[in-house]
Parts: sequence; structure tokens; C-alpha cells
Amino acid sequence: MSAIDTAPRPSRAPWLRALASVLLLAGLFAWVGPSSLLGVLETLSIPWLLFALVLSVPQVLLSAWRWQFTTGLLGMPLPLAHALREYCLGNVLNQVLPGGVAGDLTRAWRHARTASATRAAWHAVMIERAAGQLVLLACALVALPWAPSIGVEFRNGFGQNLTLGMSGIVLALFAAAVFFAGRMLPAVAWFGRDFGQAVFSRRAWFPQLLLSLALVGSYVVVYLCCARALGVGTGALALAPLILWVLVAMAVPLSLAGWGIREGAAAGIWMLADLPVAQGVAISLLYGVVVLVSALAGAFLLLACPSPPVAPVDVASDSPG
Repeated sequence: MSAIDTAPRPSRAPWLRALASVLLLAGLFAWVGPSSLLGVLETLSIPWLLFALVLSVPQVLLSAWRWQFTTGLLGMPLPLAHALREYCLGNVLNQVLPGGVAGDLTRAWRHARTASATRAAWHAVMIERAAGQLVLLACALVALPWAPSIGVEFRNGFGQNLTLGMSGIVLALFAAAVFFAGRMLPAVAWFGRDFGQAVFSRRAWFPQLLLSLALVGSYVVVYLCCARALGVGTGALALAPLILWVLVAMAVPLSLAGWGIREGAAAGIWMLADLPVAQGVAISLLYGVVVLVSALAGAFLLLACPSPPVAPVDVASDSPG
């Protein structure tokens, strides 16, 4: 067999995700109707749009701060300025490459090159992202009783207790999965140990929770600004629970930067809430544009302000013992 035959071939999965985004968006446009979408988008308010863009800046700072805090707990101190630059780079890659995780992988790889414990560098990125998604899911579950139409049956004591119970079950299942998988796979055991140290230890849990809640709040506020930019008058307390579930759907890594999945989720959620579907899709489209523009602005600053490389950090061995 020749060397050409044995050479690894590039995976088609990334381009299939991009194709999925295109097909999902095309299907939504055909279903909702281009005229309906344009009718919502033509009411765009530039001041509200600019406000959404400005508010997206602290999001990157909070995310970089959470990553820096996590790496420090795992014995890999990282300057905040460097963490901010790396997060800006990761955001750009997440936006322009299929899957939505290429930037996170690049961030972990670049950090691993500066330390002797590559496992901790990879775990820090995985933990920072997983902790944020767990808090987002918990917020979405807790807010469900206040969602218009969707949460009508939950707006009593039983429903609220049920929602809180569901949040606890999700966290318990996650912990159990890590524990039992760790009994069989040493790599999972290492991750579980690092996750507990970086998220649930005495010095970690409150800052992690506070930073993640601040980030979730900032996502919702930016989304609300996009809604106001399109003249949507629905109250913020009614929209916030719906927005949280759209953000949860965006975490599914089966598209290009969430495009298509985010709009499809918005269409379904707005329909369940008895709100105009075209309105939900239009807000989601505008939110995607805001996220993309803010990421590209971060890339511009990254290129305009180069920084010296970070000195290698010598940390503990990667062995589990």
C-alpha cells in the first residue's frame, strides 16, 4: 500500500456542520417567509444595536477572567491580559470555523505549550466551558415557570419545586457520570478530580458561580437589546426565560457557530410561547450578527496590539497520584 493510501484524510464533519447551518437557515426562511423576516428587520434601531455591541465587550473579559481563575486553581497561573487575548482569538475561531469549539481547542493547545502539565491546560478549558453550561442550564430550568404560555403549568408551588428538583437531578447525574466513568477510565478520574478542585472546592465554588451567573446575565441582556433594536415590546421578564433556552440550544456543536440551530430553537420556543415566530427568528439572527461583529472586533485588537509570549510554567506532573 502506498504512502498516499495510508495518509489520514481530513474529516468531513466540520463542513457537514456548515452545510447543516445553511440548510437549517434556508428551511427557516422558506417556512417563516422572507417578507415576514424583512418586515421585522427593517425596524432596526441603531442605538439599541450599538448598545448590544458595547455590552458584548465585558462578556469576553468575564470569560477570560473565569478561565484565568480556573487555570490558577489547577496550578497554572495565567496573566489576565494574556488570557483576554487568547479568549479573543478563540472567539474568532469559534465564529468562523464549523463546530463552535475550534477556538476552545486552540486556546487549550496554545496554553499547553507554555506548561509542563498539558493535561491541566486542556482540563482548564473543558472545566471553564462545562461549568458555564451547567449554570446556564440551571438558570433555564429555574426560569421555566415564568416563561409565557410554556410555564403556565409550572407557576405554582409544585411546578417551581419540580423545576428546582430537575436542576438538582441534572447536577447529580453529571457528578455520577464523572464518578462512575472515573472508576473505569483513569483519564476521566483525573478530569473529575480537577473539576472538583476548580469548581466545587471551598475557594472555587462562589467565584465560579458568580462569574458564570454574570456571564449568563450579560448574554440575556445583549439578546434583550437585540429584541429592543427590532422594536419588540414584550417584557424583559417574559422574554428572559425564552432567551435562556435559545442559549442552551446554541451549545449543541452541530453547526457553524450556532447558526441555524439558534434560529430553529428560537422559532420553536417563540411558537410555544404564542409569540410571532418571525420575530423570534429575526432577534436570533441579529444576535448572531452582534456576536460575530464583536468577535471580529476582538480579532482586530488582537492584531493591533501584539504581546510578548508567556514564559513557560512548571507545574505538577500529569500523573494522577
